[in-house]
Amino acid sequence: MWDPQQYEHFRDARKRPFFELLARVPASAPRLVADLGCGTGDLTLTLAERWPGAHVSGVDSSEPMISEALRRPAPAHVRFELADLAHWRTDSPLDVLVSNAALHWLPGHGALLSRLVGLLAPGGVLAFQVPANFEEPSHRRIDEVRALSRFAPALASVRRGHAESLAFYEAHLAGLGLAVDAWETAYLHVLPGEDAVLQWLLGTTLRPVLAALGPGEDQAFLDALRPLLRQDYPAAAHGTPFLFHRRFVVAVRPS
Repeated sequence: MWDPQQYEHFRDARKRPFFELLARVPASAPRLVADLGCGTGDLTLTLAERWPGAHVSGVDSSEPMISEALRRPAPAHVRFELADLAHWRTDSPLDVLVSNAALHWLPGHGALLSRLVGLLAPGGVLAFQVPANFEEPSHRRIDEVRALSRFAPALASVRRGHAESLAFYEAHLAGLGLAVDAWETAYLHVLPGEDAVLQWLLGTTLRPVLAALGPGEDQAFLDALRPLLRQDYPAAAHGTPFLFHRRFVVAVRPS
């Protein structure tokens, strides 16, 4: 379902939130680090560069993404693993668990976060970032096309991404005894190229939708969506402005 090449479009804009998240992680010399939803692995290697003394695991549920990650030259203390993110576990407690733009695909964030906290060592850090753009025109237009009678039956079981509020994340993690730093950032990207917002969505949000549609129907879906996005996101001479919200959480387990 996931296409590494399509995802790498706009790679600088997609990477920026990861580095902003990582800058707030208060860990100096962790031994065990995991990147949950590592994708193609390039950001996992950044974790290995920051903490060269750590064993770093990159985990993803997409075979194409992990295959791409395994093709990257990596130091001996980095490994990549194909696994279901909702149920992945580690044999030893983690000092740092990072997830960049992955957890919004998983349901039940309360139970999910409780499980992830259970993977942390005393003093361990859970740091994650999730898109929070689901009420913006880009995502509302996708929902609008999904609801059309031509597409709705095939897409009824395709889960929509979801992010809880910052208040939810803070309250839940604080209730588990963690010290929580949470914030939201709105990025105004200026995207190059024709149908730039559609191209952005093809790398992420639209992948499960198109995968569920049969040959020909996927193109028909895009044909219905494209003019709506052009209406909501008119291109300017310098590119297409695209507002995108993200929520960040860094939570530290007591020592």
